[in-house]
Order: sequence, then structure tokens, then C-alpha cells
Amino acid sequence: MLKSLQGFFADFNKKADRNPDRIFAKFNGEALTFATLNKQSATFAAELRRKGVQRGDRVAVMMRNSRLSLALLFGIARSGAIWVPVNTHQKGEGLRYILDHSKPRLLVCDQELLPSVVDCHAGIRSEAVVTVGQPYDRRSLETVLQKELAFADVRIEADDLFAIMYTSGTTGRPKGVLVTHGMLRLAGEAARILTAMKPGDVFFVWEPLFHIGGAQLITLPIIEDVTLAMVDRFSASSFWSQVRDAGATHIHYLGGILQILLKKPESDLDRQHLVRIAWGGGCPMDVWPKFRDRFGVEMRECYGMTEASSITTCNIEGVVGSVGKPMPWYTVDVVDERGNRIAPGSRGEIVVRSLLEGSLFKGYLDNQEATDKALVGGVLHTGDSGTLDIEGNLWLHGRITDSVRCKGENVSAWEVEHVAAGHPAVEDCAMIGVTADIGEQDIKLFVKAKKGKTIEPEHLSGWLAERLASYQNPRYIEVVGEFERTPSQRIMKHLLPTDLNNCWDRMATQQSTPA
Repeated sequence: MLKSLQGFFADFNKKADRNPDRIFAKFNGEALTFATLNKQSATFAAELRRKGVQRGDRVAVMMRNSRLSLALLFGIARSGAIWVPVNTHQKGEGLRYILDHSKPRLLVCDQELLPSVVDCHAGIRSEAVVTVGQPYDRRSLETVLQKELAFADVRIEADDLFAIMYTSGTTGRPKGVLVTHGMLRLAGEAARILTAMKPGDVFFVWEPLFHIGGAQLITLPIIEDVTLAMVDRFSASSFWSQVRDAGATHIHYLGGILQILLKKPESDLDRQHLVRIAWGGGCPMDVWPKFRDRFGVEMRECYGMTEASSITTCNIEGVVGSVGKPMPWYTVDVVDERGNRIAPGSRGEIVVRSLLEGSLFKGYLDNQEATDKALVGGVLHTGDSGTLDIEGNLWLHGRITDSVRCKGENVSAWEVEHVAAGHPAVEDCAMIGVTADIGEQDIKLFVKAKKGKTIEPEHLSGWLAERLASYQNPRYIEVVGEFERTPSQRIMKHLLPTDLNNCWDRMATQQSTPA
């Protein structure tokens, strides 16, 4: 086990000096060497100083993956500034909150996203904005990186802040997780264990770097002789051709990515690739063997959160449906509402203890209440529901808060959604709780139909009644054309409407049926 946390940037410099022509990453096939990345990141660090950004200042970045992304992040890191990644889908009040809450000294923003920044009325000055996507503008990032400026790196310790990463969450305001340089390095070390990576491997990177699942990958070419094959965004239609062209040995998944890929028509090319391992989080038990057998890859499931250096447990033993066992620097327990450990097989809250100082986050930015709720006596209370089996494998049941209290029973959204997703006409679904006429809450289910299929709510309700307990069967069903999603394709439940104007009501149907 690691005895102490390390940062990642000192090792980057050593590798860039030792092997400058080695390829760090390719973006849409265009190679980026250690030497080029070293030069460009030094130039951006110098530009940050010229603009008054000092060590400890925050630099917000709202841009999609591009050939400039890595130079930008490494420039921020070597300057001692703190990266504030901003989801490119943010707009309005949500965007204003993040920008005003994080108080960045500078904002780097894709030109096409600038209207969203202006319209949200955040308190950031126009002269503090650097745009991306205007190569002939003297103020643009492209113009800046064409220079070659020297920069004397500041000394970075593992405990220094690398980023403030805002969790998307499903309810309430996003929380800014304080992520250190050591935590990001540890995420890379965890990925090394999970993926069994070796020299010469190629990691396909579709996930945006503003998500921890993407950010954790930037350390991999530093700690091992692997290459990142980056693309600007996820595309189901292009995914496997991009993977083949890159010679990728590893693919990463989150959210509904696997299901989306499985929905594509089967092809003789399904196994025409070099991928050994598909790794990530959120693979349903029934999807696991389907994806493995169709595409001929080994599945490596994990569990974690930004607050615990991204990866807490990993399944390298192939126990289908489990998220595996703790990383060597963590212990994982399942506890009851009083914080007492419960027996194997019993469901409770997942809590994480660290065996390595600094592997858990320091807290949430300017949110002591949320910090105190998450970190109790140095133990991370995840808010996730889980079970430990007698072999020590962890089984994840979803968020504790992602449930509805209905007819005196706690109804897990995962349980209802998992059943509803099995209906032959349902492509995707999401469950929320709404205010009940009498009692606690009623269940409202949103469903999206598969292409060429039609969903009749009354029929679906009857179908669910045969597969769910009576208290689990949704009272309300609303058919939608599409869901709003996070970059990792998770449904943004907090945006789903709680009104009952456009939905089918099972109780109203029953009341109108003649005796």
C-alpha cells in the first residue's frame, strides 16, 4: 500500500525532461507530446501571472474537450492556481451560482458558451474572461498558446488544492468538493489497479475533463507509459470506429453509456477492436454479461465519489453486479441510522474510512454544514445505500435520498426503475416522489419510449403491478420525448416536473371505472 500521498506534476516534469518526444495523448488523432504539453502549459502559467492570477487564486474553465484542454489544466496546476471545472451544459441560475460561489479570478470559456455566461449575470468582469475558439483574437487561448513563455514552477505539495469540483447532485445547490493534487494522483493509482494497465496501453477518453471520471485520466500517462486517445464528446454512432482507429485497449463507462451502445444494431465489427477491459461505474447486473459477451471485453466495475479520490472500491474478481472490495488505502463499512456496523447482507449507508492521510477530501467550499454532515469524525458518510456480502464484496443500491416514502414504506427509485426498464417499449425511465393527497408521498414515473414503440400508461401500470409490490407501483406515469442528462448520461432528476398536469393517474382511472 502507498505510505504517503504524492502530487503528480513533479513527475510530469521529470518524464517530460527524460522523454520529451513521448506521446502523452492524441486528440481526434492529433498527437500531443510531453514536450509540447510542457511548453504550452508553461506558457499558459506565465500568462496567468501576467493577468494577475497568483498561487491559490481560482481559474474557472467552461470548455469542451479540445486539443488545448491538457495545456490549460497543466498550466493552472504548475502555477499553483486552483481549477474550477464548469459543466458546459450549465446555464442560468445554476451557472451564476457556481461562478459567484467559487469567485474565480479568471474564466476560460468556449466562445459558443459565452452567451450563457453573459445571460446568467454572474459577477465576473468581461476583462477576466479568456475565450476559446477565436484563433485570430489576440485575447483568445489559441493566440496565447502560440507564444513560448518561460515559467518557474512553484513548489506543489500533495496537500495543495488542485480543483474545486462541483457535484451535480439530484437536489439542492451543487457543492464544491475540495480536491488536492494528491487526491488526483491517488485516483490515477486506483485506476492503475482497476484496469490492470501496462506499458503501451491506450485509454479511450470520451468523458469531459470537467467530470472527475475524465479528470482522473490525465495522470495515467505520467504514472505509466500509456497514451490517452481523446475525442471531443461521446458519440454512440462513432464510438467503436473511434476506438478501433485509436487502437484503444481500455474504454471507460458511466451512467447509461453501456445501454446506449447495446442498443446499436449488432454487427460483424462488434469484436473487431483491441479493447481488453471496459471499466467504470453504474453497470446494471443484467447489462454486464450482455456487454461482455457481445463485445468480448472484461468488465471491471468500481464505486466511488469525488470526495474520496474518485475510486473507493474495485471489482477485479468478476463478481457480476458487485462494485468489489476497497482500495488498499480505504476500509468500507455499512452502517445503520445510528452509525453502527450491521451484519453482512443487511442494507445500510456506505461509510468510508481512510488508511492514508489526505485520501479523503478536506470539505466543501464555504459549506461547513454540508462538510460536517459528510465527514463525521474523519469518516466519510457517502449517502449511498449498500450491502456487504460475507466475502467482503460491496453491493450498491443507489442513493439513500433517492427514495420515496409511500404508504409507510421506503421505495427505492432504483428498484422501480430497474423493473420498469425491463418493459419491451421502455428505453429509459426515472422515478421521483410527489406530494400525496393523503399520507407521505406518491410515486411519479417518467418513461421514454424506444424508437418506433408507443407506451400506453394504463397498460404499463398493469404490467408493473404484476412485478412490483402494491406500494411500489407508481400512481402517476408521464411519457416524455427525452430526458435532460449530465455529461455522464445520468438523468437530471432535479429538473423533472413535480406537477401532475400532463401525466396519467392510476387512482383517477380506478375511480372512473364502473363497479
